[in-house]
Amino acid sequence: MSISGFKTISLPLSQLSLSAVLKCGQSFLWTVLTPLTTDTPAHSSDVPSTHTEYRLCLRDRVICLRQTPDALFYRSVFPEAHCSESVQLRRDEETLEWLKDYFQLDIDLLDLYKQWADKDKVFAKFQDRFQGIRMLRQDPWENLISFICSSNNNISRITKMVQSLCTQYSPPLLDLEHPFLPNKMLTYHPFPPPSALADPSVGSQLRGLGFGYRADFVQRTAKMLVDFHGSNKVTTYGKPLEASEVWLRQLRNVSTEEARQELLKFIGVGRKVADCVLLMSLDKKEVVPVDTHVHQIAIKHYGLKGSVNGKATMTPKLYEETNSRFFSIWGDYAGWAHSVLFTADLKSFALYGLSPNSSPSLNIPSPKKKGAKSVNINDNLLPTPPMTPSPSKRKSETELSCALGAPSTPISQLCIDTAETLSLIDRVKRRRRV
Repeated sequence: MSISGFKTISLPLSQLSLSAVLKCGQSFLWTVLTPLTTDTPAHSSDVPSTHTEYRLCLRDRVICLRQTPDALFYRSVFPEAHCSESVQLRRDEETLEWLKDYFQLDIDLLDLYKQWADKDKVFAKFQDRFQGIRMLRQDPWENLISFICSSNNNISRITKMVQSLCTQYSPPLLDLEHPFLPNKMLTYHPFPPPSALADPSVGSQLRGLGFGYRADFVQRTAKMLVDFHGSNKVTTYGKPLEASEVWLRQLRNVSTEEARQELLKFIGVGRKVADCVLLMSLDKKEVVPVDTHVHQIAIKHYGLKGSVNGKATMTPKLYEETNSRFFSIWGDYAGWAHSVLFTADLKSFALYGLSPNSSPSLNIPSPKKKGAKSVNINDNLLPTPPMTPSPSKRKSETELSCALGAPSTPISQLCIDTAETLSLIDRVKRRRRV
């Protein structure tokens, strides 16, 4: 099979599932585009289809991806409409190398799944249903700011914030037609560099956009980077980056603990945010970000001592014990295994990988007590988004959406629209509220 304008990589779904990896809260910059006039049931949304396109705006190009069960289709679009054949060839090679690096395609995910399933009966229960979930290798600067925005937040609102940063603080790179709606043009903005967010005025501007207390965290972190590591452009990794961005990338070359201590110096970065950045952009594959929900999983299913019903304060000691327990089970790629569990517990994935007549629950017997009552993995594995908000909360979120300028930023709005229509359950809830 071929798609006009796209190049092809032979890649089975078991190695990469775009519909899971790009929607599970690792990155908040991707746009998911579908024929918006088609109302597809949520249980079908995870089926690879050339009628879904994923787009990401880099500094100099927009990456466009589609997928079938056995192939990945890609193309890159540049601001210039035409270029020489040699330049186009070089750009195609760059895009392919970027894809291999970003999705870490040199790592055999099937082999990792087998290793985890052999060691862990809990993982073995649902490995087939949640296949193709691998860790992205993101830009550390984008990743750091995105997870500062994630504090006490959910995927939908984080996406609004991150897309708003792009729209407000980065000039448009290009306009590109919607792949399934002729004559509908979409504007793409790259992620802004640290210098664009370092000015003191940015904090108040972001508060006006609905960032709340996170506004100062974003601005002060950007200022710290610029003050200590500079904003002059350095050509590296084949692209011009600011010196502070280059410094962040070089944390990939130091030990996990050394990189963590550097991240913890930034405003708004605690242990969990630091560990998310270590795992998702700094090559620290063994790191498992921990919160009270993950701690409960370790107690219920992995033998960590503690009260199943109690909510323990997440002390540094408890955090380290939980992290170490998962590492002892899953090994050097413990963070990758953790990402599969995280995705499995997201509400928007309740019907993922199931046929229309299947139950969304995976009943996994607790290994702690013989004959113990089965548990629902979707209730007990990893943190879930907040419950349906109260009327006052819904009003405040509506105001946030308006503040972020959704009507005038189509990419931001499309990201949210597609994320919120992924779950059939969420749609039923919205109809009931109406």
